[in-house]
Amino acid sequence: MELARIEMPDIQYSGDPYKCAAGADALVIVTEWEQFRALDLDRLKREMAYPVIVDLRNVYDPNELTKRGFLYQSIGRAG
Repeated sequence: MELARIEMPDIQYSGDPYKCAAGADALVIVTEWEQFRALDLDRLKREMAYPVIVDLRNVYDPNELTKRGFLYQSIGRAG
């Protein structure tokens, strides 16, 4: 995050993914880092204002997220 702050100083950063998602209308996944692959999806959904996820790295299975009540869109995945 410290390196990113140099390039993008106007972004609000958070070390806790659930605090970051609190009250969010949507979540965009832009990295495949392991800590984002192991999120507690039920907790994440409770934290968000709207359960919308745009997955730019295809980290999650679309069927699993849809089953859990998320509006899920992956990018670059074969339809």
